[in-house]
Amino acid sequence: MYAQICVSSLCLQTWSSPKIGCGEVSSEVGCRGKGTDWGNHSVLRHRPSHLHDCSYHPLLERKENRDLLFIDLMASSAADNNNDKLANVQINELSASASPNLQKNLSIFYPDQAELAKMLLERGQSHLFEDWPDAGVDDDEKKALLGQVALLNSSYPGGLASYIKTARELLADSKAGKNPFDGFIPSVPSGEVLTFGDDNFIKYEEAGVRQVQNAAFVLVAGGLGERLGYNGIKVALPMETTTGTCFLQHYIESILCLSEASCGQAQGQCRRDVPFVIMTSDDTHARTLQLLESNAYFGMKSTQVKLLKQEKVACLADNDARLAIDPKNKYRIQTKPHGHGDVHSLLYSSGLLREWKDAGLRWVVFFQDTNGLLFKAIPAALGVSATKEYHVNSLSVPRKAKEAIGGITRLTHADGREMVINVEYNQLDPLLRATGHPDGDANCETGYSPYPGNINQLILEVGPYMDELSKTGGAIKEFVNPKYKDSTKTAFKSSTRLECMMQDYPKTLPPSARVGFTVTDPWLAYAPVKNNPDDAAKVPKGNPYHSATSGETSIYRSNSMTLRKAGVKIDDPVLQVFNGQEVEVWSRVVWKPKWAVTFADVKRKVSGSSSISQKSTLVIKGRNILIEDLSLDGTLVIDSVDDAEVKVGGSVQNNGWKIESVDKDSTALPEEVRIRGFKINKVEQLEKSYSEPGKHSLKP
Repeated sequence: MYAQICVSSLCLQTWSSPKIGCGEVSSEVGCRGKGTDWGNHSVLRHRPSHLHDCSYHPLLERKENRDLLFIDLMASSAADNNNDKLANVQINELSASASPNLQKNLSIFYPDQAELAKMLLERGQSHLFEDWPDAGVDDDEKKALLGQVALLNSSYPGGLASYIKTARELLADSKAGKNPFDGFIPSVPSGEVLTFGDDNFIKYEEAGVRQVQNAAFVLVAGGLGERLGYNGIKVALPMETTTGTCFLQHYIESILCLSEASCGQAQGQCRRDVPFVIMTSDDTHARTLQLLESNAYFGMKSTQVKLLKQEKVACLADNDARLAIDPKNKYRIQTKPHGHGDVHSLLYSSGLLREWKDAGLRWVVFFQDTNGLLFKAIPAALGVSATKEYHVNSLSVPRKAKEAIGGITRLTHADGREMVINVEYNQLDPLLRATGHPDGDANCETGYSPYPGNINQLILEVGPYMDELSKTGGAIKEFVNPKYKDSTKTAFKSSTRLECMMQDYPKTLPPSARVGFTVTDPWLAYAPVKNNPDDAAKVPKGNPYHSATSGETSIYRSNSMTLRKAGVKIDDPVLQVFNGQEVEVWSRVVWKPKWAVTFADVKRKVSGSSSISQKSTLVIKGRNILIEDLSLDGTLVIDSVDDAEVKVGGSVQNNGWKIESVDKDSTALPEEVRIRGFKINKVEQLEKSYSEPGKHSLKP
């Protein structure tokens, strides 16, 4: 009988209690708790740090709904055990007057479920049970609701009671129109502004590469590409279509090559594989895992990669923080994503932060899912963190005043509070005007706002990070953004929920925390893909489109400008319009991370007098490809094994690969092509691959 199953520390009581439950159940890997061997891939759900270890049992694999599995275990218990099950529940505390329909159904629940129901009643949630029929009708659905409550309770720091309490406080502040920045004076924080390619930049790059073997990398990838007009997961989207390399492949290859370079600086004395964590969601988890497994993890060891699955939070129906019932199912609470700030609580509750700290790791590098240029700035920014001993380092770009991107700002309060955080652009201007800056957010003599633009890429020092999350239980500051029906602010247009953002972590730090920023040229490090073609076409001319079109053309621009800085003569770009967006089209220059992950790498592999025309495409796939006195007017694709050295020079001329406009509405084309508005027509090329070790020369 199911109720008698008990496997090691996993037992029926464990599954029904959010207080003593074990790690989450996954249909892919069974049950995992702390101390679990990761195996070929790793999946952790948000699990409070006080939960017990648990063991795997084959029964767990047979259920499609892993979150509510324990309900079915309970459901098969004999009815004559009900009296024993309820023996420890103080039924009279569940007042019949508070919820008579719940009172009529107590006999179907286990003690821990009844305790959850009691908790909900005590916090004003009796409406959840108002329409319940008597016991014997829809019992499985009723148990499912309590199962969902158990999951919501266990996946939020402090449980649902804390969530409801915080929601009421924030909703009251919102209704009263309270300004979260009241009493704070803004000023420009301290940070490092880098100029690409100069000695200072190269110095920081070198220092950052040394630190990579002491770092963990965390990718926040919980979203689908629907907003882009792409139905897949965003990390599977081709970063550029010259080679078709997807974002996730590029990220993994960059981490591997940085790690190898770091080991090289340490003369081969590497102590560990660099950890790589991906935060997923219900929408992206299975597809992310499939992408990794079907591509052999893009060359990374499967044991290096860990997936942390983010749960959703309960929606709120009104200012009293009553949990919203799903309009399609009265036995279900409506839920929505909590925001990418969950990555902090997931790292903490999973035990990974403690594991990294104990292993001697010093840094955690956070990055977003569709910025193909980011790894061009990470080495230098990591070097800044190490040199200046920053606890928090926000990667930033110059921003124009009032540009729709948040600004990194120091806020100082009269009561002594001080923080360096991102202030959203629509809050920064009125805040400055209210505190003695009549022009508000204005450009300074550089032509940019003195408040650098936040791009949601962070580098945190592990020790202080772990200490801070230990104080908060992994939680960070939240906000609520209800859409009211009218000016009375008494009713919502639709349900809302608490949200949190990754970059708000510094809000709870003490004034003694060393929080700074690193600014790099926007062409070098920032080309996010987050807007669909129609929305991008509406962006005012001169402002960044942040689309698949601009994302790809920005990669060619960045690589071309990098080669130009290294001494290669690169033709100026031409302006073309794709999907209603006017963009610069540079030479299509693409290289694998193993060819160059720093500017110093590029400089070592480029010499002499080389030139590349605007119509040209250069694809470098091999590690030791040396460009010397090359004249390229067409397409050259060159590859080699790692033990081969190939000097490439002479004159290469052919019809090349052409960029051709396409109709974004043509269903005959793949989505990843339509959202760019162009395709690569591979007319003619010179393609060489060297499979034998040794020195080779290519001089057509």
